Amino acid sequence: MAAPSPSAGQRSGRRRSFAPIILVGLLGAVAAGGAVWWFDTPRAAHATISPAAYAPPVSVAVATPRDVPVYLAGLGTVQASNTTAIHTQVDGTLQRVNFIEGQEVHKGDVLAQIDPRTDQAALDEAKAKKAQDEAQLVSAQKDLERIQDLLKVKPAVETPQDLDHQIALVSQLKATIESDQAAIESAQTELDYTTITAPTDGRVGIRQVDPGNVVQTTDTTPIVVLTQTKPAAVVFSLPEKDLGDVRKAMQAGPLDVVAFDQDDRAQLAQGKLLLIDNEADQTTGTIKLKALFPNKDEALWPGQFVNVRLLIRSQSGLTIPSAAVQRGPDGLYAWVVGSDGRVSMRALKTGPVDGDTTIVTAGLAERDRVVVDGQSKLQPNAPVTVATTGQFAGQSGYKGAPL
Repeated sequence: MAAPSPSAGQRSGRRRSFAPIILVGLLGAVAAGGAVWWFDTPRAAHATISPAAYAPPVSVAVATPRDVPVYLAGLGTVQASNTTAIHTQVDGTLQRVNFIEGQEVHKGDVLAQIDPRTDQAALDEAKAKKAQDEAQLVSAQKDLERIQDLLKVKPAVETPQDLDHQIALVSQLKATIESDQAAIESAQTELDYTTITAPTDGRVGIRQVDPGNVVQTTDTTPIVVLTQTKPAAVVFSLPEKDLGDVRKAMQAGPLDVVAFDQDDRAQLAQGKLLLIDNEADQTTGTIKLKALFPNKDEALWPGQFVNVRLLIRSQSGLTIPSAAVQRGPDGLYAWVVGSDGRVSMRALKTGPVDGDTTIVTAGLAERDRVVVDGQSKLQPNAPVTVATTGQFAGQSGYKGAPL
């Protein structure tokens, strides 16, 4: 009897059981063929790509000796050299104002006018009183002369007592006239006060009182505030530890001060240090200093916050871009590109920093090439590709030697 033929399900199961075995066999064959190719092929054939292609690109700068200005930095506030609140000095009605808000005015310019009629009348009255007393003085002096003449010719007509009385009357009238003159000057002053003038050059602010209002000497609100911005002052603070360096530098002459904007990027003005405050602030451990700026372009505005840099000296040394200085667990270091095109880590000691430039006091030699961009991809003794560009990753302000 013939054996029964396998069913379709049985044949399918057999094929699935052999599939993994076939796959493993194929993979083994491929691996064996690859190994034979690797070991039988010359090593130079594998190196189809140059090692230089794996060298990361970097930008470098050359360590260069030069003089670097040493600055002390602080935060300051701009102040007007003079600030005057314009008040009335007499009571009366504000007739008019002669300025436009925000206008620049000069010393002696008329700013406002108070109704002068009352004060003019007081002046006229004082002058009339003086004229009256002067007429009486003339009469009294003539009477004194007659009494003196009669005493010489007819002593019996006038007595010495009459003479003394007349002398006293003349002296009294003279004193009265002097008082009248003082009253005239006082009334004239009051009248002058009705015309309000600018006490200094400066710029007026927002008008606080409108014409037609009655102003009085007891008013707390000024008519306007006048600020003199040319020159302008800046009051700034420095740590108390810098006091000795600043005082020593001041002995050589006035110190230069530079004011920058709040972002510490744009230079606003240059001036001179005026003074150091006469005491340190024990609460904050700082000292206050005041600098004066010509401020002809009014780049400094009263109340404005500025960054201040005080130049205390210049220092010679080896300089590199600040971007080349890195900080690690063991302190400061820089990546240095050797003559073989490989980099190494070099521990540094640094001095003052001037913007994008740092003075190196130890760790580098003149003409050493330091990496200023691309440090994150570097490993010690690894090859690098040196950029040929002359601008080094934001270090366009660095004044080092050419490569």
